[in-house]
Amino acid sequence: MRSLTTALIVLVVIFISVTLLRHNTTSAQDILTGNVIFIHPDGTSLATWNATRILYYGTDGTLNWDRLTHIGLYQGHTKNTLTASSQAGATIHAYGVKVDYDSYGMDGTKPLTSLSGYNYSIMMEARDNGINIGIINSGTIVEPGSGAFVSSDVSRDNDEDIAKKIIESGTDLILSGGEQLLIPEGVEGRHGPGKRKDGLNLIESAKQNGYYVVYNRKELLNLPDDAEKVLGVFALHHTFNDKSEEKLTELGLPNYKTTAPTLAEMTDAAIKFLSKKEGNFFLVVEEEGTDNFGNSNNANGFFEALKRADDAIGIAYSFLLQNPNTLLITAADSEAGGLEMRGFTVESMNPDLPLPLTDKNGAPLDGKNGQGTPPFISAPDKFGKTFPFAVAWSSYGDACGSVVAKAEGLNAELMKGKIDNTDIYRIMYATLFGKILN
Repeated sequence: MRSLTTALIVLVVIFISVTLLRHNTTSAQDILTGNVIFIHPDGTSLATWNATRILYYGTDGTLNWDRLTHIGLYQGHTKNTLTASSQAGATIHAYGVKVDYDSYGMDGTKPLTSLSGYNYSIMMEARDNGINIGIINSGTIVEPGSGAFVSSDVSRDNDEDIAKKIIESGTDLILSGGEQLLIPEGVEGRHGPGKRKDGLNLIESAKQNGYYVVYNRKELLNLPDDAEKVLGVFALHHTFNDKSEEKLTELGLPNYKTTAPTLAEMTDAAIKFLSKKEGNFFLVVEEEGTDNFGNSNNANGFFEALKRADDAIGIAYSFLLQNPNTLLITAADSEAGGLEMRGFTVESMNPDLPLPLTDKNGAPLDGKNGQGTPPFISAPDKFGKTFPFAVAWSSYGDACGSVVAKAEGLNAELMKGKIDNTDIYRIMYATLFGKILN
């Protein structure tokens, strides 16, 4: 009898073990792989998205950002600070591990191994596994939100070295500003003079390595079908002018350079280019104007940058609807300027009169053209009513506390609840490689 009981126990243990093994194996096999589009509207938060919706579409309107239904409450700390720097936040997204505040593709000045055990970033691992890769930035080429995915350096200040590493990274598509970092001092480029001290002309090097180079919207929108790699160089520095409203008015400058493509146009061109290639693709897109205008406390520029980021999300979302084997994921790493919306009753606010310079607690108030200008006016709600509001600023730097990450499409259900900034990497990794990392 004892032998029979022992045998039954052994059989039950074997059955449970096999069942668990089968369950775990099935779970692993259920992680489907596909394309990943990561859009990083730097410096944005729940407050900035709400204000953007109200300004452009009204209280009852809908952003493209709103269409992403899987939501994560983002925790953005680094190893040694609660508020991330742009370079640390990008490095954490690209490697899936915490790093020090001053890190660009490294942990401070130490080499970095990604969460998967690979000695390079998730994008370099994707490249080495035959996945087509691309980066886009409305800022200069070395902005870390995209640059840290394909380069690393002991200091973000080494912008000439970083630019060289990006050009030599083998990335299939690179669209950004930053021509001055790509050509030598004394050489006049399409947008202005170069500043490289080493005499290298990285644009010519890129051409020799098979890149088709474009310099403006028209050239990007007319890419030849036989282009194997694409380098877009759309400005001497950024494609935007990140100064205060008052300074831009004084200089007669727009928020964005009119010859450069918008982020949506760059995203559309990139998706069309990468999706024509055999296999899946991984695209990282950063709107840097949201961060720089926010930290300049330029609400007018911030809202335009947010609208541009939302338009790019719309392009990616439309592609996703036709290509469900795609993950669309978006997050910021911090909140530029700590923007909050200050609403007023229609009766109490004359929309033609300037706002006070500050709120009662001393917080600077921006109207539609800067401090001391009339309020912003919302788009009409479903009853046709509009509402005046101001923007209150809390900082000239990055803040933290209300970043929201969102996702839609393939494996988007992994985005839920409280998420860490390292989870952005995990969700992308699962979709690129079919494996959820602990």
